Amino acid sequence: MRKRLHAVACAGVFMCVSPANADDGSDLDRIPPAANEQVAATDAAAGASRALYLQDDFALYAHRAALAVPLPPSTAPSWEERLFLDARVDWKLSDTLSLVYSGRFNFRAEDDLPFPSHENIRHDFREGYVAWEIGDGAFAELGRINLKSGVALGFNPTDFFKTRAVVEPLTADPSVLREDRLGTVMLLGQRVWNGAALTVALAPKLASGSAIYFNDNLPGFDPVFDRTNAQARILVKASVTLFDDVSPEFLFYNEAGRNSFGLNLTRVFGQSIVGYVEWAGGTRASLVHDALVFGRATGTLPPAAPSIIPQSAARSFQNDLSIGASYATAAEMSFNLEYHYHQAGFSDADWQNWFAAGAVGAPARGALWYIRSFAADRQEPLSRSSLFFRASWQDAFVHDLALSAFVDADTRGGSGIAQLSADYYASRDWTIGGLVDATFGGRRSDFGSLPESTNVLVKVSHYL
Repeated sequence: MRKRLHAVACAGVFMCVSPANADDGSDLDRIPPAANEQVAATDAAAGASRALYLQDDFALYAHRAALAVPLPPSTAPSWEERLFLDARVDWKLSDTLSLVYSGRFNFRAEDDLPFPSHENIRHDFREGYVAWEIGDGAFAELGRINLKSGVALGFNPTDFFKTRAVVEPLTADPSVLREDRLGTVMLLGQRVWNGAALTVALAPKLASGSAIYFNDNLPGFDPVFDRTNAQARILVKASVTLFDDVSPEFLFYNEAGRNSFGLNLTRVFGQSIVGYVEWAGGTRASLVHDALVFGRATGTLPPAAPSIIPQSAARSFQNDLSIGASYATAAEMSFNLEYHYHQAGFSDADWQNWFAAGAVGAPARGALWYIRSFAADRQEPLSRSSLFFRASWQDAFVHDLALSAFVDADTRGGSGIAQLSADYYASRDWTIGGLVDATFGGRRSDFGSLPESTNVLVKVSHYL
């Protein structure tokens, strides 16, 4: 069973970002203002707005020589080259109607992929929908929409549509993953009043669930509704302003008949500090059980395969929590510190059982690593609790240089992942940048047991 090792290495940290951190948006949001203004002026007569850029990435991967639980036979890439054209276009059809498209055309090569092959060219269809401004504070959208929820930065329990939405990420940065993921086909309605808002999303089932995709079997031009619309889903969000700085948001979510509930709450303290809490809860089984059931149902694991580590099929009410605070300075620096709790994740006993089963022999290792791939595919933390810290700095040291860094550490053994990234806006048309991320920890820890130890990526972007 071949793995996309880069995705596995970031299991548990491919999460979401707070809307309070607008400076930490997608690559599209990093387009220099002058370039955006030039595009806006060009497109105004055509009744459209667009963000379009061409980017080239080259990444190198370093792997650990010895693992506590060896991987099944696979060919892990040591380098990857990606050239892509990224676009977001908003066509104004009338005063109240618009058409939105967001997508990415990819040309990629790796040392473990044959060339040429259908894996070298791909299109990621992120969004495509019609938006209607009905009037009197009412709005409707229909199509593929990237609907995001949550106020936390590193892990968003209420971001229910994040599941299986990330496609071959180039970074572990939660802010980029939140923006660049696939949307879900849905009918979305919103109503805004003075001091209150209501959102309802209806997402139908359009395809049967599929096995987890890896780097050698990614569809070229398939919209992969099997990832985003494999179950019928309903989301209802309501927010109300209680005080000037307190506006809680309440959420109800139903997927295939199973209900979940959520809450987002922020509070401003002074001029520079924002505290926030994000919680979601619902009836479900453990991560281990859900992974094995999914693997059997999609054909990756044998239908009658026994459990490889002790796990309970019993469902109970499980809680997810992110609690944290952000601090911003006048020098365009921001800091976030969060605690994450994922009750369905690995407990100490689960980790001991995972490593013990891996030491027995090769037959069980494929299923053991499948559990971790399942968590990454769903963007769920693998461990039960963790600490997350992120810092960003605009115009760092010199004008037009943006720096960011984060650390996500498991509280069980102190293992984690750290990333440092830099982007320099050389002109209105060009940006150069890069990142380095590394996993750390002991051989029998969450991140220290992963195959990938270090990743280095350099990129050049040209805005069109």
